[in-house]
Amino acid sequence: MARKSVAAALAVLAGAAAAVTVPAPAQASAPGDKDVTAVLFEWNFASVAKECTGSLGPAGYGYVQVSPPQEHIQGSQWWTSYQPVSYKIAGRLGDRAAFKSMVDTCHAAGVKVVADTVINHMSAGSGTGTGGSSYTKYDYPGVYSAADMDNCTATISNYQDRTNVQECELVGLADLDTGEEYVRGRIAGYMNDLLSLGVDGFRIDGAKHMAAADLANIKSRLTQPDAYWKQEAIYGAGEAVSPSEYLGNGDVQEFRYARDLKRVFNDENLASLKNFGEGWGYMASDGSAVFVDNHDTERGGDTLTYKDGASYTLAHVFMLAWPYGSPDVHSGYEWTDKDAGPPDGGAVSSCYTDGWKCQHAWPEISSMVGFRNAARGESVTDWWDNGGDQIAFGRGAKAYVALNHESGELTRTFQTSLPAGDYCDVQSGRNVTVDGSGRFTATLGANTALALHVGARTCSGTG
Repeated sequence: MARKSVAAALAVLAGAAAAVTVPAPAQASAPGDKDVTAVLFEWNFASVAKECTGSLGPAGYGYVQVSPPQEHIQGSQWWTSYQPVSYKIAGRLGDRAAFKSMVDTCHAAGVKVVADTVINHMSAGSGTGTGGSSYTKYDYPGVYSAADMDNCTATISNYQDRTNVQECELVGLADLDTGEEYVRGRIAGYMNDLLSLGVDGFRIDGAKHMAAADLANIKSRLTQPDAYWKQEAIYGAGEAVSPSEYLGNGDVQEFRYARDLKRVFNDENLASLKNFGEGWGYMASDGSAVFVDNHDTERGGDTLTYKDGASYTLAHVFMLAWPYGSPDVHSGYEWTDKDAGPPDGGAVSSCYTDGWKCQHAWPEISSMVGFRNAARGESVTDWWDNGGDQIAFGRGAKAYVALNHESGELTRTFQTSLPAGDYCDVQSGRNVTVDGSGRFTATLGANTALALHVGARTCSGTG
């Protein structure tokens, strides 16, 4: 979403047992055998291209998500990217040529590209955009005029009222009338332009603020209507608009997943995660996109963030090991000012410098992408917990993980369904031997994990 999202959209936490009526989704989950997306938030396109080759492809990421590429209002703050003024690819992060080069480079590295797509609204003011276009709040010459906006020009104030949510202005941003033929055509034209440049999918920003039928109509106009869709529809108990309404269009982001992970990892017991997913009232796994945090929630405080240390890292290990949804790994930059834009205008010279956090490349996280790819299609087996914050589980005969989120060491003999032989613990880099009964003995330090999978049989290589 855009600047300083309305508190009502984020603040209502879902109870673990909340019931949701879920219609049968379309073929919505990320296609192919690699469903993990690295979200390189506010990285410029040249830096994304370099990272696809050097890190994302080798680690096994299936997708990279890039920040909105369209022309937007000027300013250094991150949220300027979410106030478009035209559909030219002319934002802070690079021009059309840089975008195309990035897509081609990522594809060559085996990584598909998802574009964060802002189609619910335009800007909140007037001026000249990052690509030189002049605009006022309700007039974007050659693109939109006041007649293309919804009639309600008040700020959204009542999330229990569907019309208020979908036809009024999100934090004062000019709201497009997505029920209008011309507007639908212009939006589809922009998305088709991105598809022509090789984009593989879209994150639909602010989806809840557009009728699901409007989005379905726009999707039907695409040259590739089966392109991957991931829709931002934030759950709020008692709200008029339910995220499940959007499942027919594609994946929907399941915000309760991230909120509950924060609560469990900070205040409750990991043992409670034994039935995490649909058993907690979430949407169906094959239509859900999940994350530990994203750019909005890390600033809003309703999820874990990089500032939470081991809880944050271990939550990623769990997410990537657990067979629910299609995971996003948010990779941003350090901040104290919640509005601060990216260091160096989005140019990343190297990870872990100039404030770039590079969570996607943390060894504890990146190693789990290969784990997830190896375990794909396997259900949870061999669950163990100590009733507290020590858990372990397998993914059939393909993988096994243990997490110790307590202050002392964990030493035990673990029962797995893995074939006998040597494995590399991809968390520690140590070799582990599984016996003929599927057992191995290991010690985990406080706040560490262990992860074995059939794609990493020795720490000196794979095979």
